[in-house]
Amino acid sequence: MATDYDAPRRESEDLAEDSLEELKARRNDAQSGVVDEDEGAIAENFELPGADLSGEEMTVKVLPKQADEFTCSSCFLVHHRSRLAETKNGQFICRDCAA
Repeated sequence: MATDYDAPRRESEDLAEDSLEELKARRNDAQSGVVDEDEGAIAENFELPGADLSGEEMTVKVLPKQADEFTCSSCFLVHHRSRLAETKNGQFICRDCAA
């Protein structure tokens, strides 16, 4: 907590007289300057200089899980069989989650 050394000092009797409501009100006033900003909203308004992406559209071809792939029961990502670390009770665990 910041201390204002230029402020006049208060006597101990004055400090004891502060009510709980006054202290809560002062605390809320001090914290009212904090602003929660949505990072997603900030990123939406951010534009790269010289980049016109207004007509761009992404298309991704989604393939079903292949015979040589498995779904990790910990991170739920689809990995190639070479990434299989262990099998616990019939559940597959990838190398990243086993480490």
